[in-house]
Amino acid sequence: MVTEIGHYALVMALFAALMQSTLPFWGAARGEVRMMALAPRAAIAGSGLVALSFAVLTYAYLISDFSVLNVAENSHSAKPLIYKITGVWANHEGSMLLWVLILTLFAAATAVFGRNLPPAFRARVLGVQGVITVGFLLFILFTSNPFERLAAPPPDGNGMNPLLQDPGIALHPPMLYLGYVGFSVAFAFAIAALIEGRVDPAWARWVRPWTVAAWTFLTGGIALGSWWAYYELGWGGWWFWDPVENASFMPWLAGTALLHSAIVVEKRDALKSWTILLAIIAFSFSLLGTFLVRSGVLTSVHAFATDPTRGVFILALLIAVIGGSFALYAWRAPDLKAGGLFRPVSREGALILNNVLLSVAAGVVLTGTLYPLVLETVTGEKISVGEPWFNHYFVPVMVPMILAMGAGPLLAWKRASVRPALERLKLAAVMAGAVFVILFWAYGVEIGAAFGMLLAVWLGVGALIEWGERVRLISGAPATLWRRIKGTPRAAHGMSIAHFGTALIIAAITAASYWQVEKVQALKFGQSVEVAGYVFTLRGVTDVAGPNYVAQRAEVSVADRNGTPVTVLYPEKRMYPVQGMPTTEAGIHSLLSGDLYAVIGDSTGEGGWVTRFYFEPLIPWMWFGAFVMCAGGLVSLSDRRYRIGAPSMRKRKAAGAAHPTPA
Repeated sequence: MVTEIGHYALVMALFAALMQSTLPFWGAARGEVRMMALAPRAAIAGSGLVALSFAVLTYAYLISDFSVLNVAENSHSAKPLIYKITGVWANHEGSMLLWVLILTLFAAATAVFGRNLPPAFRARVLGVQGVITVGFLLFILFTSNPFERLAAPPPDGNGMNPLLQDPGIALHPPMLYLGYVGFSVAFAFAIAALIEGRVDPAWARWVRPWTVAAWTFLTGGIALGSWWAYYELGWGGWWFWDPVENASFMPWLAGTALLHSAIVVEKRDALKSWTILLAIIAFSFSLLGTFLVRSGVLTSVHAFATDPTRGVFILALLIAVIGGSFALYAWRAPDLKAGGLFRPVSREGALILNNVLLSVAAGVVLTGTLYPLVLETVTGEKISVGEPWFNHYFVPVMVPMILAMGAGPLLAWKRASVRPALERLKLAAVMAGAVFVILFWAYGVEIGAAFGMLLAVWLGVGALIEWGERVRLISGAPATLWRRIKGTPRAAHGMSIAHFGTALIIAAITAASYWQVEKVQALKFGQSVEVAGYVFTLRGVTDVAGPNYVAQRAEVSVADRNGTPVTVLYPEKRMYPVQGMPTTEAGIHSLLSGDLYAVIGDSTGEGGWVTRFYFEPLIPWMWFGAFVMCAGGLVSLSDRRYRIGAPSMRKRKAAGAAHPTPA
């Protein structure tokens, strides 16, 4: 009976979404206040109904109700409690229900925190979100019902993909979906603005916090997925340019461009049409990622769907939403009035360069991701586009963008000169140049590695200089300095923090790409091998039993060249009996200089074991840099200017004047 409640709640949520997607548009066009007022109520009601449905499915997993097909196929009575919970979204049907839950929660949040929006504009924004919700609810109810029953339930269930039974991957999908779906709010704001034919600084002020939130969540989700692949798959890598990875990277690139473009609209009332287009593209990439992962066209640990009916449905939804939004853009965008003028050398010019390069980068990733799929569909020929291709075309686009990131924030709005900005960046230039000279000439490293570290230092020091100048770090008493720091807009602090986090990631990528040390060998107990100045010794291998797996756990001691103990690693090779599937659990110890990484393989049959040992230079900086970037996003979100739910009275009046309520 409880399961039927979850299914019934989804049906009721569809009716709420239908109301949300139709009546508010009619009310906004006719100036009917009562009909417009239905939009937030329908959004909140729909969110509550989907949340109830999700809670029911979660309950079915918790009690191991194997009469539900979804639970029987993706859970097991012996599975630990935490993975019974995360198993809810570790499958196609459950993950799509999570997607819709987040979609409706964002709509409800727009209804609650958008009370200061003009009623007609708010109704149209919520109406657009309702249209998207209707499409995904129809998809779930007709092709991906998570509450389908089994006539003969199995006693224990089939279990869950062992690779997904991990805390990192448990958090990765919700964070990723919060980013994907978060761009639906910016998309809805863009479509509503096109319908009204009006984009102004107030619109940018409204859309920025939602874009920052989506960007922050997506950054965290991508970082969690990369971290999981690094320590769970046992190959020592953190990014493979897999199509599923690219599916999340493309909306991140477009969203980053949108975030910077919205600043120009807010500050200078310019780039209106381009910003609207980026909002459409960012969410379109999110939908494209959903199609790639859920349609069955890809084979991946992330790709759950194999039913072609689902793929056709998602493709139709993709064409309807993306095609319709681009058609509306082509019709209405010419009516958007151009904003303030500015010179190419200016803060606006730097942000435009940032947008162009990010857009080209997204195009490169899109081409490398879709070309093999299109070629196979048209000709039947199978090819793979891997790391060398992406590095060849993607990296050159990123180099000028990173150089511009260091100088752009120091340029003045409207009109600027390059020389003063570069003079203020002398310290960054000197330090970056010194790093390049030391690495390339003194240590003889590859020029690519030396140049990568140059870029990291340039951007990192440049971000610190920009922040220091903004708060006048070297002038005044500490108390005065603290007041200036508090008085500086938090969005400005957030920008500097995010740029510094990007510098850390660039340094980690460079070091891990050029200086990784790997050794593969068969060792007997007591034998050692030296890796990057560290001595790895295999001490033994023991059999251990987990809650739903058995494993062979190795003990590997690590010491430095002087024989001083550093750590003991315990890599495992696990076997999950229900699925008959092995997994690898790497043993990792993080240092400031990098990670010590050990993997245990098969027995040689002669008393030895195949082992793989790595030294991953600076790789912890990767995850810390991503954390710093997310922290920058959160700091920006805390800026009162972008908290839509708590505007000042003056700003409330200004917003109302910019978007008058229809009579």
